[in-house]
Amino acid sequence: MRRNHLGSGKSRNRAMTALVVWVAASAMTAPIATAHADEAQPFRLCADPTNLPFSSDSASQPGFYVEIGQALAQALGQPIAYDWYKSYFGKRTVRVTLLGKQCDAMIGLPRSEDFMGPAVIFSNAFAKEGYALVAAKGQAIGGVDGLKGKRVAVQFASTPQDLLASRDDVQKVTVLSPEEGMQALDQGKADVAFIWGPVAGWLNKTTYRDRYQIELTEGEGLSWDAAIGFAKTSTELRDRVDAILPQLQKTIADLAVKYGLPTGQPVRFGAQAVPAGITTGTGTGARVTEIANVVATETKGDAAAPSAEAVGTGKEIFNGTCAHCHGPDAIQSEKKIDLRLLRHRYGDEMREKYWTTVHEGRPAKGMPAWKEVFTDDQFDNIYSFLLTVQSESND
Repeated sequence: MRRNHLGSGKSRNRAMTALVVWVAASAMTAPIATAHADEAQPFRLCADPTNLPFSSDSASQPGFYVEIGQALAQALGQPIAYDWYKSYFGKRTVRVTLLGKQCDAMIGLPRSEDFMGPAVIFSNAFAKEGYALVAAKGQAIGGVDGLKGKRVAVQFASTPQDLLASRDDVQKVTVLSPEEGMQALDQGKADVAFIWGPVAGWLNKTTYRDRYQIELTEGEGLSWDAAIGFAKTSTELRDRVDAILPQLQKTIADLAVKYGLPTGQPVRFGAQAVPAGITTGTGTGARVTEIANVVATETKGDAAAPSAEAVGTGKEIFNGTCAHCHGPDAIQSEKKIDLRLLRHRYGDEMREKYWTTVHEGRPAKGMPAWKEVFTDDQFDNIYSFLLTVQSESND
């Protein structure tokens, strides 16, 4: 009996000791749990790590959009976190990051319900972005008539190229990127560059030491309102951001100057300047497709804008590997495998379709997967080449 009594006493002592330890542990951990519960959730920003002047993963030079995001997070009373993803994938980027709940907001989308609405909702506009006229300082260009008799660098498959297509009194110098447009101007091959404004401004500031004047343009398909995109379930966050944006107007204006974005009164190009047969309309129809493409590709700065070297390399790879099915230089009479019709078939989904196909293949149709053969840079070069051969018909 005594042994049992002592055993029972030891059991009680162990139980009491365990209870004391548990209470002490609870007392120690409770404040920590409360502190975690009280911590503000981060404001998660979708951003491209290599897309200056808009965004960069460099702490010393984060970019226009990232610094706006930082100011918003501070005003919201939240720390900021980033989901880095290349923006040249276009709508795929939005689907994977914003709609995939990897982040809360994406800055710099065109404010249009036709751009992935209603899945994506938008803040009020915080800036106007678009194409710009770049010329030597002192030149006054008052619309399309101010370009008469001049050599004008225009980006391939852009609104400026369409707008000037029927103007025989303007000599067009076709380039593949804002970088090439600025080079043509600097090398005396063009008198004016009519190119994507934010990148032109950034290059003028960082590479050309403010040598040129840059005038933003406005008109159908030339400019649009930039806004912040949210998933449709984030109306509360969108409304909070809209309430804060007016307080950040000066900050945003200062950041635009810091990153060289064109400011001032834009040059107006009227609808009458657009050639017959060209479909236009900012924020609607075909032009929203172009806007989406511009946001995804032409804004890329030196990170993704195709160069003559990239096109040449891509053409060489294409002719060495792809020509036996798709034709030398992509010239192919069989429409279903004519890669000159990619833009015609897929519009703003063109890059995403291309990327998926070359990586994964289409085995049922005899198209192998090439992801183990070529690097992403080589795929980009091939795509740059294909951009130069797009048409509406192979007849």
